[in-house]
Amino acid sequence: MICNGVNRMTNVAGKPGESAMAMRFVLVIGVMSFFADFTYEGARSVYGPFLAGLAASATVVSIVTGFGELVGYGFRLVSGRWADRTGNFWPIAIFGYFVQLLAVPALALANNWPMAAALIILERFGRATRNPPRDAMLSHAGSEIGFGWAFGIHEALDQFGALFGPLLVAAILAWRGSYQLAFAALLIPTVICLSLVLTARHFYPNPHDLEVKTGDIKSKGLPRIFWIYMMGAAMVAAGFADFPLIAYHFTKTSSVPKDLVPVAYAIAMGVSGTGSLVFGRLFDRFGVKLLIPLTVIAAAFAPLVFLGQFWLALIGAAVWGLGMGVHESIIPAVVAPMVSPERRASAYGLFTAGYGVFWFLGSAAIGFLYDYSLTGTIVFCVATQLCAVPMFIWVVKQQEQSSTVQPAI
Repeated sequence: MICNGVNRMTNVAGKPGESAMAMRFVLVIGVMSFFADFTYEGARSVYGPFLAGLAASATVVSIVTGFGELVGYGFRLVSGRWADRTGNFWPIAIFGYFVQLLAVPALALANNWPMAAALIILERFGRATRNPPRDAMLSHAGSEIGFGWAFGIHEALDQFGALFGPLLVAAILAWRGSYQLAFAALLIPTVICLSLVLTARHFYPNPHDLEVKTGDIKSKGLPRIFWIYMMGAAMVAAGFADFPLIAYHFTKTSSVPKDLVPVAYAIAMGVSGTGSLVFGRLFDRFGVKLLIPLTVIAAAFAPLVFLGQFWLALIGAAVWGLGMGVHESIIPAVVAPMVSPERRASAYGLFTAGYGVFWFLGSAAIGFLYDYSLTGTIVFCVATQLCAVPMFIWVVKQQEQSSTVQPAI
């Protein structure tokens, strides 16, 4: 497989009409994700205090949310291969959307933490099912308009939905103080999103037709650079605390008032969405090297959120949001030009499965450390993420130095 830089692959373009169609598809998927994130990120913004109110400890919160991420990333290995083998990208994605989004308003019925935990994990399972086929479909359009731009636009709309969802939840909590009412209200964006999913399936039944045909990638396996890159991304995931634990800390220490915790999350999502647009464009120009400074900056979230009082804590939430934007846009965009189109769903499934395993292990470790040592928690978060930097540097050097076929392993 030839992998001599991301830019070479992302600058390929077809006819103007094909570019316009690809852009429309990206926007449609982005609007779908706006309402999807409005729903589940609105709920996710209060998972920590909601579980705490149901008598869950910090360790329980971290393990539940971390295991949810393990399921949410690990099952992608199955759904990605399933999508590649069957070619049923849309049916698999639609099933995942329905499972994920319907689990959120069902939280209004949860009256104990085990029931709430089951629904939180079910929501992550639905997300795991639909993401690899969705990302593969999105990458087809990305080959036409630029992988970074496609994933950046999608992630921006995605994260702006994640901004308004928590704001709605915050407003309901300020008005009535009821988590159940907040979860029930999220049924509205759920219905809108599921309607859009079915509409998109009708108007864009074959997204693979958007793929720009090139002869650059002709490997039956996955290249060495893919595996090293995945290792680096896994280290970033391991050191990145779940927001429910951050929200738990804000509530426990009163560094951020309870009613403003969803606002802090909304700020994080706003930064994430805006950053996705900017960094997506820059990624198409500079490639993987952009990840190096962004990883260093994002690692600073830990001392800010765990040690800072109100304003520093909010800045920390914004830095955390910047990191999340990188996780959801640039990190997956890097994968697309590394593998052939017919293996992309499998590659995304494998990549995010490994990512999720390390996210879970890191979340469990962070939760355990938090119960015993705040300093240890911060050191673990920062050091683990910085371990990814040498791997990203290696990837950059390989892309700059090599234009030969990489061996598949």
